[in-house]
Amino acid sequence: MNSKIRTILVFPIRAIIVFALVLDGIFRPLYRPVIATISKLTFIQRLESRIARLPRLAILLCLAVPFAIAEPMKIVGLVLIAHGAFKSGVILTILAHLSTFLIVERIYHAGREKLLTYGWLAWIMRYVRFARAFYDRAKSSALSWIRLRLLAQQR
Repeated sequence: MNSKIRTILVFPIRAIIVFALVLDGIFRPLYRPVIATISKLTFIQRLESRIARLPRLAILLCLAVPFAIAEPMKIVGLVLIAHGAFKSGVILTILAHLSTFLIVERIYHAGREKLLTYGWLAWIMRYVRFARAFYDRAKSSALSWIRLRLLAQQR
């Protein structure tokens, strides 16, 4: 019984991670060149340098604030689309994704070394890397991807 409850409780977390990985896989080709261009700007390099010098808790807060704003805005954008406000929903969703990709990623990049000293965050990032590697490997083979989908539907 405990394993069933645990499975039920852990499922939303895993679903969110898989959903984020799928979105990342879709949008990665679009935003990577933008991030590469922005990261070369002198202003951004100075800002990253300042962030890297902050204590780890300050870096975590710098990361958490835009993340806490952008992630719910993605959901709000989808709700707007579902309620018929297509243009507003799409614009909000795109802006939320861009802010996550650009702001949060640059802050994480700048403070990664200190942030990973938090055991819980290091565990999450290992899980995300594992899930992303699994996702990339499964996606690389159409047959494996179809099998994975069929297995997921059987559960």
